[in-house]
Amino acid sequence: MDILLHYTDEYIFDSVYSYLLPQSPVPSSSRTSTSPDLYNKTVLPSPYTQSTTYHPPDLSNDLLVTGSIWERDNIYRQGISIFTIALLGAYVMYFLFCSISYFFFYDRRLEHHPKFLKNQIRKEIKSSLIAAPVIDVITLPWFLGEVRGYSKLYEDVSDYGYAYLAASCLMFLLFTDLAIYWVHRLEHHPLIYKHIHKPHHKWIVPTPYAALAFHPLDGYAQSLPYHIFPFLFPLHKYAYLGLFVFVQFWTILIHDGDMISGHFLERYINSPAHHTLHHLYFTVNYGQYFTWADSFWDSYRSPEDKLDPIHASIENMKKKGLLDEAGNPISESKKSDKKDL
Repeated sequence: MDILLHYTDEYIFDSVYSYLLPQSPVPSSSRTSTSPDLYNKTVLPSPYTQSTTYHPPDLSNDLLVTGSIWERDNIYRQGISIFTIALLGAYVMYFLFCSISYFFFYDRRLEHHPKFLKNQIRKEIKSSLIAAPVIDVITLPWFLGEVRGYSKLYEDVSDYGYAYLAASCLMFLLFTDLAIYWVHRLEHHPLIYKHIHKPHHKWIVPTPYAALAFHPLDGYAQSLPYHIFPFLFPLHKYAYLGLFVFVQFWTILIHDGDMISGHFLERYINSPAHHTLHHLYFTVNYGQYFTWADSFWDSYRSPEDKLDPIHASIENMKKKGLLDEAGNPISESKKSDKKDL
């Protein structure tokens, strides 16, 4: 987050905060070569990266404004900025990745499944839009901890070397996969499920837009492992940013309803097929990326063609007169011919 905060400060927030909360203007008559502090206020070293950016004062004006009363390391400014970045970033990734998945990969025939809700996509989007800002607020302390230097995020690869960089990315995936498995499984406990996790299982046949359609506490709980890891283990800042984007993409991917069955990787990778079965049968396939935890703790269910919800969708489409007995779409002209008969 500190990388994003640095660049948004650089190109957006410095100007915004200087405009909204400016320093008191200093008369030009007070600018002398013996007043170094005045000019130091226009030097804005980034507290987020090793780079330093200089903003020279405009000496042509009678009054000199030296920036905002909220400097970059002001915790209130950081909180507002981080919340804004996180929320807008979540919305952009949500609509971008979900729309790509929905329009290019999702099998639209699933919308005819008997358990597909009326106006489901609109409800999924509404639920996601409501949950995102609440999740961002309760996640803010973790982001502030990262930005203010309490985590073990680092910037120079030479600090730990390339071998550790690669190993730390694998560690991140394994750590978060195991942690999310147990968070997810505990959320299915009867005392917790109906209060927190049940809203997400409203989508028995989900679309990609269900990826963030959580109760806010559910979304927060399942995101905790991502934030805890860099406080326990050193992790490169750019690797963390890339992994965080990958996590959002993966969460959308496993909700696209695709039941690719028979591929050898399905035994090891938690695919959309596995998560589709989780939504259909509730107590199987809790994993995030891999299937090892489900296999070890006896909650694994293998994707099989007979379990594919597309079969129920096709049968329902036949009943509606949208498909013929061979499963081919019935054109409007053929429908008209049948009505005439």
